[in-house]
Amino acid sequence: MNARPSLRGRGAPLARPEAQLARLHAVAVQGGDFDDRLAGAGLGPLRRGPLRILQVNLGKLCNMSCRHCHVDAGPDRVDAMMPDAVVESVIARMADLPVHTVDLTGGAPELHPRFADLVDAAVALGHHVIDRCNLSVLLLARHAHLPAWLGERGVEVVASLPHPRARNTDAQRGDGAFARSIEGLRRLNAAGYGQGDPRRRLTLMHNPAGAFLPAGQAALERSYRDTLAREQGVHFDRLITLTNMPISRFLEWLDDSGNTQPYLQKLADAFNPAAVPGLMCRDTLSVGWDGQLYDCDFNQMLELPALGGARRVDDLRAADLDAAPIRTARHCLGCTAGAGSSCGGATS
Repeated sequence: MNARPSLRGRGAPLARPEAQLARLHAVAVQGGDFDDRLAGAGLGPLRRGPLRILQVNLGKLCNMSCRHCHVDAGPDRVDAMMPDAVVESVIARMADLPVHTVDLTGGAPELHPRFADLVDAAVALGHHVIDRCNLSVLLLARHAHLPAWLGERGVEVVASLPHPRARNTDAQRGDGAFARSIEGLRRLNAAGYGQGDPRRRLTLMHNPAGAFLPAGQAALERSYRDTLAREQGVHFDRLITLTNMPISRFLEWLDDSGNTQPYLQKLADAFNPAAVPGLMCRDTLSVGWDGQLYDCDFNQMLELPALGGARRVDDLRAADLDAAPIRTARHCLGCTAGAGSSCGGATS
């Protein structure tokens, strides 16, 4: 497994969000930035619609250290874990907000000691719950019960699997990562996931292994389904795609490989106005591990707080978000390129 320390653990310059933003905005991109593209299409500035999804980042601790990680998560990120007081505030807000989905992410959210409490609280309120799982975490002895436990609660598992074959997955996630992922999928299948049961929905998430956009989501799903069933005997319910955001460790890789300017230009050239209505920042609120509020998970990693009335989950009221402006920057080009990209997959 790739045990390379996080940017923060290495003291790398790009560990600082302001350094990432400065690097992105130092690159020459022809044809205008994100806000220029919106204005040219008659779509800007962005504002929030009705809140539907509460996405909660439990922290940056992870049992993996993937090359493309936009969170800069890893085994050394014990510095960023949601405190109990914030967990309690999140549980309280779940009952007050007009959301239908609670989306738990990290790092590896399952490593947080209050993960089960958050799942049970959300389920008790009738919310759909998503666990964003790296699959290998299911192989840890203390988490062997999770596939069955999650299934009993009707939790959807959204599992990252960059490619249906070992070479490309291991290139992103470390040697042996693909084999561990397949074993995780087998355990989920054995617990009833990936068999068409709506209470045990298994969603795979694909992101490219290099400086290019994802292929078409429907075609990729067919390819994954055939390859994984034929070669590994595992099954899933649906596949979604995610464009790699040019931030954090993926930005470091872009710099190291000389791809930063070409990739940003590729995103800008592929701007798709039809992707804008489905952007996740329109109906999702991201809660940081420290309780700060953001328009999306990517803005959270760049420390660009939401512009609504409340700044912390403790003070949040749904009215604060009504038609609130959405904070944007150059990285937002990634969400409107090609078929669009969000935590729910393609947007157009």
